[in-house]
Amino acid sequence: MNSVIVDAEDKMKKTIASLKDGFAAIRTGRASVALFDKIRVDAYGDKQPINQVAAISTPEARLVVISPWDKTLVGEIEKAIRSSELSLNPSSDGKVIRINIPPLTEERRKELAKAAKTQAEQCRVSIRNVRRDGNDELKKQLKASAITEDEEKKLSDELQKLTGAYIKDIDKILAEKEKEILEV
Repeated sequence: MNSVIVDAEDKMKKTIASLKDGFAAIRTGRASVALFDKIRVDAYGDKQPINQVAAISTPEARLVVISPWDKTLVGEIEKAIRSSELSLNPSSDGKVIRINIPPLTEERRKELAKAAKTQAEQCRVSIRNVRRDGNDELKKQLKASAITEDEEKKLSDELQKLTGAYIKDIDKILAEKEKEILEV
């Protein structure tokens, strides 16, 4: 297989992974451990990811429980969650932090669905840019006589099929996320 196709597929896979990471951070009406992936806590003189200083669990559909391994970090974790863009209000008993995930308003659901669509569209554009770069590279190889016109055509078609498959993946991932967001 040509290195152009291999490189393009690798970049497309990374784009999909990036989309999934972005979607994990979008709050739905349900409790999710992934909501806290981007939150950093001041701990031990440095900013640490919350999942490296505490155990996070979701015992109920609308409840997140955070159990810090070092109880002196309870206040810092609460502060980090309050100052995050999640708009959540944690409460603690000094040992464990509990966060009730309130149901989303209809308006907020629509905003989140729109944000998800925007992320998905940016992802589609990235995939198409990878295709364009791959086609440019194939043209350079053709010009340098590294490949024949038939090979260039075949590889270009293969690149197009790859692009179509990854865009279908994006559409499927977006549909699932929209369903999750709009679910009451």
